[in-house]
Amino acid sequence: MRFQMMLREIQKTKLAMSNEASEAFFSLTQAQYAAGDFRTKVIESVSTAEIRTLNRIDNVAGVKLPVFTEVEVSREKSDNIGLAGGGGKIQNCREKFRILLRALIKLASLQTSFVTLDEALKVTNRRVNALDNVTIPHIEQTIAYIVRELDELEREDFVRIKKVQANKLDKAKEELAKKKEAAAAHEAAQALLSPSSVSAAAAAHGSSVFDDPFADVVASDRDILAQFEPATDADVLF
Repeated sequence: MRFQMMLREIQKTKLAMSNEASEAFFSLTQAQYAAGDFRTKVIESVSTAEIRTLNRIDNVAGVKLPVFTEVEVSREKSDNIGLAGGGGKIQNCREKFRILLRALIKLASLQTSFVTLDEALKVTNRRVNALDNVTIPHIEQTIAYIVRELDELEREDFVRIKKVQANKLDKAKEELAKKKEAAAAHEAAQALLSPSSVSAAAAAHGSSVFDDPFADVVASDRDILAQFEPATDADVLF
């Protein structure tokens, strides 16, 4: 926006300055026709510049633009110029060139600011192009690579967790099977030692054997003290 406004102002100032320049040089021709060649007298009467420029910096969006302003220091007295004739024309010529000088200072300020702003815009455009074509694609590729690596790590963790869960499940099944086997063995042992199992065994082998533990000895007429006879045991003394 500021760039376009400055461009329009430069165009407007140039058009106005062309008219002012033509008027100034036409007034110079009139003054020379009326008073003759007075340039030598003007140069001799001027010791210092009447108008000087003051430079200041205008900051526009971080861009430092130089701005020139006119400062009128002093006005030299040149009343003796044109006394012989053409004094009015000389003063008119002087004012016309003063107006032209102001227009030149304004145009110089606008064009300097315009060139500075144009260079800043070019640098900004180059940086934007570098960001769009180099930096941002590189960052996007890096982000895509990181996302792929994270997805791969997530899949590996998922497979690892599933494997650990499967191992835990198999181990739990094995422990449960062992517990069932131990419980079955314990139940079988309890069943063998229970009174009902003993009664069943007695019924199968005859009730006398389980009622009298010495019934088989009595029935066989075997001498149970024969093993303790002195003839059979040399260590026994009577």
